[in-house]
Amino acid sequence: MKSIHLTLLVLLISSGGIGSFVQAQSEMAKKESKYYQIVDVPIPDEIQLEVGGLALTDDDKLGVSTRRGEVWVIDKPYSKNPVYQRFAHGLHEPLGLNYRDASFYLSQRGELTRLQDKNGDGKADSYKTIYSWPLSGNYHDYSYGPKFKKNGNMLVTLNLSWIGHGASLSKWRGWLLEITPEGEMTPIATGLRSPSGFEINAEGDVFYTENQGDWVGSGRMTHLEKGDFAGNPEGLVWTGEPNAPLDLKMEDIERESDLSLYEYAKQLPAMKAPAIWFPHTILGISTSDILYDTTNGAFGPFEGQLFIGDQGHSKIMRVYMEKVNGVYQGAAFNFVEGFSSGILRMIWGSENSMFVGMTSRGWSSTGKELFGLQRLRWNGMVPFEIKSMKAKADGFELKFTKPVNKKIAADPASYQIASFNYKYHFKYGSPVVDQQSGKVAKVDVSSDGTTAKLTVHGMRLGYIHQLKAPALRSQTGEALLHDTGYYTLNEVPGGELKSPPTERMASGVKGVKQEKRVNEIPITWTNGVDKQVVIGTKPGLKYDIEELELESGQKIELTFNNDDDMMHNLVITDRGTESVDKVADMALKLGLDGQDLNFVPESDLILAHTGILEPGTDEKIYFETPRKPGEYWIVCTFPGHAASMRIKLTVKASA
Repeated sequence: MKSIHLTLLVLLISSGGIGSFVQAQSEMAKKESKYYQIVDVPIPDEIQLEVGGLALTDDDKLGVSTRRGEVWVIDKPYSKNPVYQRFAHGLHEPLGLNYRDASFYLSQRGELTRLQDKNGDGKADSYKTIYSWPLSGNYHDYSYGPKFKKNGNMLVTLNLSWIGHGASLSKWRGWLLEITPEGEMTPIATGLRSPSGFEINAEGDVFYTENQGDWVGSGRMTHLEKGDFAGNPEGLVWTGEPNAPLDLKMEDIERESDLSLYEYAKQLPAMKAPAIWFPHTILGISTSDILYDTTNGAFGPFEGQLFIGDQGHSKIMRVYMEKVNGVYQGAAFNFVEGFSSGILRMIWGSENSMFVGMTSRGWSSTGKELFGLQRLRWNGMVPFEIKSMKAKADGFELKFTKPVNKKIAADPASYQIASFNYKYHFKYGSPVVDQQSGKVAKVDVSSDGTTAKLTVHGMRLGYIHQLKAPALRSQTGEALLHDTGYYTLNEVPGGELKSPPTERMASGVKGVKQEKRVNEIPITWTNGVDKQVVIGTKPGLKYDIEELELESGQKIELTFNNDDDMMHNLVITDRGTESVDKVADMALKLGLDGQDLNFVPESDLILAHTGILEPGTDEKIYFETPRKPGEYWIVCTFPGHAASMRIKLTVKASA
C-alpha cells in the first residue's frame, strides 16, 4: 500500500523546483490542519484509482468509479488496511456514481448504467443501459451523475465538446437531463459548459458548479430550474426538439457584450444569474463537486452550509447560502487546501468524515499525485471564522464561530470592502471589471460578541463583494483562519437597496503598460533578430519542450502558441529556481488585479513575458538573452500552473 499524502510531501521536498509556490500553500494548510486533518485511504500499488465517482453501500463499503472504466468496492475504508475488490470494468470513463436498491448507478460517456451483482460473488454480472445519448467522439464529451431525486428519478449533466471553444456536437451536450428508472428522459435546463458538480438540497432544488471558459468569466454555482438557461448558448442548438423546455436560440445571444451575466439576465427572462461566484485563481480555478453539511455539527460549526471542491487547486471552499426574495445567493470562503491531487468527488462517511476522491491526469492540479483518495476529519477544535455573511438592505451581517474582540470588531477601519464583476461574452474567461471600493461606515457588535452588523456604502446589486477583515481577533486573541469572503449580491431584503453610493473608485491597474512585455521588434535592433524560437503547450499543464538552450546576448523573437484549452502565459525569470519560485508566489498574491497584470508581478526577477493567452491564440515577444551564462527559467505564472509548467533555459557564453 502506498501513502498518497506522504508521497506528495516527499515529491515536494525532493523536487527543488516547486519551492515557495508550494510553501505558500503549505503555510495555510498547516494552519488549517489544526482543525481539519487530511488522512490517506491507502491504495494498492497495482490499482490506478483515478476517482470519477464515490458512493457508500448499505453495508458501509465505499464504491469508487474510475476514469479508467472500473468500479472498485472498498471494505473497511476507514481503517489503515482497507480491502479492495473490483466490482466492474470495461466502462467508458464513468465520472459519477450512486447507490440504491443494492445497485450501483453511473454515467458513462454515452449512457446511464445500472450495475448489479445478482449471484452474490461481489462482482457485477448485470450491466443494464437505462438511457443512452449519442457521442461525437470528442475527448471533451464527459458525462456526470446520477443524482437521485425524491421521486426516484435521476439527474445527469453532459459536458460540452471542445473544438477551440465549447460546442454541443451531439444531442443534449450542455444540458441537465432527468431520467426515470424506466429510461424516459426529460431535458430540464441548458447553458451548461462543464457541469462536473451538481447537487440537490433538502428542498429539492438543484445547483451546479461551472468552470471558467467561453461565456464563463469565472467559476460559479447556479440554481437550475426547468427551462433555465445558465449562460453558455451552445446547447441551445437543441431547443427545437419537441420536449425542449425553452425556445431560446443561439442567435438570440450577443457574442460580444459589455454586460455582466446578471445584467444580461435582466433582459433575457430565461437566463439564470449565478447564486455564487468563485473569483478565478482566488477561490480555485476549476470547481467540481458540491457537498452539503448534513452532519448536524459533527463536522464542525458549519452545519447546513456547502463545501465545494476544486480540481485545479486541490482544495475545498465553503459557501454560506441564503434565499432572499426567493433568490439564492451567499458568500464563499476558502476552507481547506493541500490535498494530494485534483478534487473531483466528495461524500460523507458514516462516521462524519469526508471522503475526497481525486484525479489529475489530463487536467493537472497543484496536488502532484496522478490520483488519490483521502478523508478529511474534524478534530473537535473550532476555528475562528466568519461563520455566515448575510445580506441586509444597507450592509452585511457577520456571524462568527467565536466571540470577537468587541473593540476591534466595532472599528470600521477593521474591514475593507470592494465590489467587482465579470463580463458575459463569447471569449474564454473575463478579467475583473468595474471594480469599486466601498466603505464600512458603521459597525454594531452584539452584546455576546458573536455578531457584527456592518453598515456599508457602495453596495451594488449584481456584483461580487469582497470583504476583508485581517485585523479582527477573537476575545482570546486569535486571528481569523480565513479573513476574506466573497458575497454574490443578487437581492436585498425588502427589495430596495439602501446603501448610498461611494465616490471612491478603485483605480485598479487597467491600462498599465508592462515594460517587459515587448511585442514589437526594438528599433535599436538594426540587424534584426539573431534567433527565432517557437514554444507551444501540451496537455497536463506543460509547455511542449522541457529545456531550451540559447547563447548569451542573443536578440530573440519568441512566439508562444497556446494550443491548450486553458489560459496560459510565458514568463522568463532570472537565474535559479529560487527566482522562479518567488515570481510564482508573487503572482499568486496579485488578487483581483492579477488578470489585468497578466498574472505577472512587477519584479527585477522577471526578464520578459507575454500576456495571458486564451486557448488557440499566440503572441510574439522580443528580448535579449542575459549576458551572464547560467540556468534561467521559463514559467507560466497563471495561478496553479507554475508548479508543473516550466522550461529550463540554459544560457551559454556566446562563441
